[in-house]
Amino acid sequence: MPLSRAELGFVLVCGAGSATGLGAAVVFSERLVKLASKRFLAGSLGLSAGVMLYVSFAEILVKSQLAFEASSALGPGDAYTAATVSLFAGMALMALLDVAVHALDPNHDHGASAVAKGGGLNDAAFERIDAGALSAATDGPGKELKALAGAESGDVSAADPTADAGLHRMGVMTALAIGIHNLPEGLATFVATLDDPAVGAALAVAIAIHNVPEGLCVSIPIYFSTGDRWLAFRWAILSGISEPIGALLGWWILKDHFNEMLYGIVFGVVAGMMVMICLNELFPTAHRYDPTDKVVTKATVAGMVVMSLSLVLFVY
Repeated sequence: MPLSRAELGFVLVCGAGSATGLGAAVVFSERLVKLASKRFLAGSLGLSAGVMLYVSFAEILVKSQLAFEASSALGPGDAYTAATVSLFAGMALMALLDVAVHALDPNHDHGASAVAKGGGLNDAAFERIDAGALSAATDGPGKELKALAGAESGDVSAADPTADAGLHRMGVMTALAIGIHNLPEGLATFVATLDDPAVGAALAVAIAIHNVPEGLCVSIPIYFSTGDRWLAFRWAILSGISEPIGALLGWWILKDHFNEMLYGIVFGVVAGMMVMICLNELFPTAHRYDPTDKVVTKATVAGMVVMSLSLVLFVY
């Protein structure tokens, strides 16, 4: 028996959310931790951003306008205006969500200055450790670096307890911050699948791609601070669980109220949220890993091309 669109949407959301576990699983292999490449992470984020930007403007926003027109309450001009307003409302909503995330995790920062520090953990420390422990040597220069070096070599017990506590808190707060951001992503994928499974699948793939490095951001600091691989893995999985929670909450709230007008609003808001995630999260983080832009722009264009080709194929 084929899955209903609601069931398929939930399966896709669960698949995208579980990708954080794929990234977190790196902690089970010391070789993979050491081989983690900033350029690879930057490329994956750029590819995901390209897919999400293209599908937001070329597909989801268009569906918002068509839904407003189908509601019979608005003409073409008013429908276009309503879709545009919904788009910017979604961007504003995501900006407010970012304020909450930054209040929760002050280190949730995408500045590029720390990239120049290099070294340390063979690129595996990336954003969180650069922004936090590696730049916090005010109480004793080099103390955090020595602690992290001990953790990388497998001597987790040699790490400084203060640095351990800071890294552990960093990983936990990152998990909570990512969990908050994943709520609207789960809702977006689920709602898109209800209307068009092809669009929902494309969004799920794009979200899964950038969930892999998010899992790394959560698991590696916790692993370095505790030496407990399973604890690091569990926290990363927990951050991804919020995606199906977002989908279920959205479905529970909206399922009895869906009509063309509401579809128009939801699609416009979803498009705006996806655009804001790209502008405020994916691109800054990608350029942090790739400050000279060797791969980010190329990967973004590649993501757009892949998304456009898949949509063209679905037309035929």
